[in-house]
Amino acid sequence: MSQKNWLGFSKTALAAAAAMVVVMPAMAAEEAKKKAEQSQDDGAPRAKEDTVRLGTIVITGEGGKLGVGQMLNEDAAKARSTVTRAAIDKDRSTGNPYQALALLPGVNTFNYDATGLYGGGMTVRGFGSDQMGFTVNGVPVNDSGSFAVYPQEYADQENLCTQSINQGSPDSDSPAAGATGGNVTITSCDPEDKRRVRFTQTLGELSLTRTFLRYDTGRFFDNSAKVFLSYSHTEADKWKGEGSAKKDHIDAAFRWDINEDNKVLGSVLYNRAINNNINSVSVAQLKANGYKYDYSTTFPGHLTPVAGTAQNEGASGYLPSPAYYKLANNPFENAIFSLSGSFKLATDTYLKVQPYLWYGYGNGGVQQTTLKETGFYNATSGKLDGVKDLNGDGDTLDTIAVGRASVTKTFRPGITTELNTTLGDHNIRVGVWYERARHGQTQPAVTVDNAGNLASVWLDSGNITRADGTLYQGRDWYTVSTAYQAYVMDNWSFLNDSGMLTVGLRTPHVTRDFTGNANESFAYNYKLKRSYDELLPQAGLRFNLDRSQQVFVNVSKNFRAPPNYAFANSTSSINVQADAAGNVSLITELKPETSVMTDVGYRFQSKAISLSATYFNSDFKNRQATAFDPTTNFSANINAGRVNVRGMEFEAGTGVFKGFSAYGSLTVQHSELKDNLTVGKAATASTTGVELPTSGKTYVLTPHTMVGLSVQYEYGPFYGRLKVKRTGHQYATMTNDEEVPAYTVGDFDAGYKIGDVGNWASNVMLRLNVSNIGNTRYRNPSGSQTNSVAYNGSRTNTVYYYLGAPRFTSLSVSADF
Repeated sequence: MSQKNWLGFSKTALAAAAAMVVVMPAMAAEEAKKKAEQSQDDGAPRAKEDTVRLGTIVITGEGGKLGVGQMLNEDAAKARSTVTRAAIDKDRSTGNPYQALALLPGVNTFNYDATGLYGGGMTVRGFGSDQMGFTVNGVPVNDSGSFAVYPQEYADQENLCTQSINQGSPDSDSPAAGATGGNVTITSCDPEDKRRVRFTQTLGELSLTRTFLRYDTGRFFDNSAKVFLSYSHTEADKWKGEGSAKKDHIDAAFRWDINEDNKVLGSVLYNRAINNNINSVSVAQLKANGYKYDYSTTFPGHLTPVAGTAQNEGASGYLPSPAYYKLANNPFENAIFSLSGSFKLATDTYLKVQPYLWYGYGNGGVQQTTLKETGFYNATSGKLDGVKDLNGDGDTLDTIAVGRASVTKTFRPGITTELNTTLGDHNIRVGVWYERARHGQTQPAVTVDNAGNLASVWLDSGNITRADGTLYQGRDWYTVSTAYQAYVMDNWSFLNDSGMLTVGLRTPHVTRDFTGNANESFAYNYKLKRSYDELLPQAGLRFNLDRSQQVFVNVSKNFRAPPNYAFANSTSSINVQADAAGNVSLITELKPETSVMTDVGYRFQSKAISLSATYFNSDFKNRQATAFDPTTNFSANINAGRVNVRGMEFEAGTGVFKGFSAYGSLTVQHSELKDNLTVGKAATASTTGVELPTSGKTYVLTPHTMVGLSVQYEYGPFYGRLKVKRTGHQYATMTNDEEVPAYTVGDFDAGYKIGDVGNWASNVMLRLNVSNIGNTRYRNPSGSQTNSVAYNGSRTNTVYYYLGAPRFTSLSVSADF
């Protein structure tokens, strides 16, 4: 990016910057002058460390009294932003964390639809969600193999108290083996102190219907314990094409205050969803077919079996393209169990223990494909020379339509323990995190009837087998990922608490113990085992200039182990090779990603107004990526080299003034790839690879500017809120040959508190939520690509996009009983 472009703000960004760095500091100075003797915490919400759950925060003060619930007063010696319950409660009840975090500085996020049921994508300072550590109530929820994040699975919005993000530096106690770009913490609210039944019904366009029911026991067992249990059922049609989403969700939690110094918290989160996928499209498809181009709505059925002749259902034009919508599904089931305890061992010394279990099972993508009746794995010969009659005509000449997808089953127990003590001005924390994730990944195929229905959407019945009766598998992997980490932190408070120096060290270690079982993509049994570790120091300083102003600086090193799929071949990628003797080895030994993140910031905090400004710089090494190899015609994992991202983040929020309150954020960032990218072996032996001209280019999915704004008005029982997000242009390819246009999206929310209705209902509330009020059309890449134009004989890669969902309206009514 040229220096001119780097310095040239859009009019929107310039206006926001002027408002934040000129007007708000002036207002803040005046407020400080008027109320110099008033405590900065007088009613203003502030982030504090959770005294029981590890790696989470709680709120002191009232969350709705600053920045419409989009901001807390912070004391951390690093950049951190938090959305509170005051904002979450006004969002659509079907929403997910990506939608809740959208306005925060540094956050570039989108969703596949307005309801949030289908998921979405997110980058922060150029780092993808799979490069950030996500926790729910302190439990890591990134996929243990790929580090992927599925935001629609984790919790019901009504049960959440905070959703916060560290934009760049994970906490030293963060239980993450794949966080080079920060972490996101999602925290449930405790059960209520008084017995209550809450009912919420939501109706909306696209046949949206959602029923939510929660029961709180109130305090019992000598006033020391309380429990809640909630259930929700949600259904909604897709905004384009045929199909729908169905979701059942259960949350439960308890709190037991044994005494003032010993407490135990527990939670269970269960989710079961079956979605028809929303199709992503290329620019060419968008131009040719229009904005609502989606999966096909008809299926041709099977060809009539005829012995001795080849029925080819894979012939060009026979099966629908895009695939039939009933053969593009995402069924998934997952559960999170956690128990957190804090126990006093001595004066100012506590032991925290948090065991957990994460379970998941499901599949996704496009199930529609074809199988030939030849090329099955033959265990006797050890080759892909097996045959199977799939359509029952007595020959093995045919190619038949089937349903196939990648199935993942994960069983992931873990535990974090920490000893926390205070020695004078030092708060010292020493802890250990350990987990052992068992990750089974297969790719079975099932029969499809003449109407295009799968034998089982879960791919667990009606399976296609080989001649010997074993299951056909397009992949068959089993990974045991053992992760552990020791950490130590010292928070030193000095000069009568005016300053705080935080020094931490963590030592993550990850072992990938990978077993590849012979399958129809790779006819070899093999085992590979690799271990990765790193010393990760972190140091931060926060200093209070006066009662309202503080400055901070933080430097941290971060780490991400290679994903488990880098050890395997599949139907679309090649990462291992076999020699003549059948010995299997990696084609490329990937190195762990590392990043060094620096934050330098200033905060002004008062009851009336708070603001923060952060300069950040990240230096990223050994970026893990996938690229197409023009020689093998498959994708492979590669090292994308070094990346630098630097910029400024601004955030400001006001208190409530005559019913009005506001929040705003501005991000201005410059990213640069430092190396050219070698994407595959060249066709001649005289060269070492196909090189793409990526050095000096802007990094993918990293908008130059982003502006977020939320303005709220409250009058008696009524509130209205307007949210606007401006996302600047970004690139979808590392060679910057495909640009994603800038766009602006606005949402409107309103509510009216009816109050009590007779003696049978209380706190009756009506809520209106309107998404994309301007009906803006926009697009976001489903993932990044290396290049869309050929360079040095390389193959081009098509970028596919998720389109912005049109205006969507829903209405909710809630009541307590």
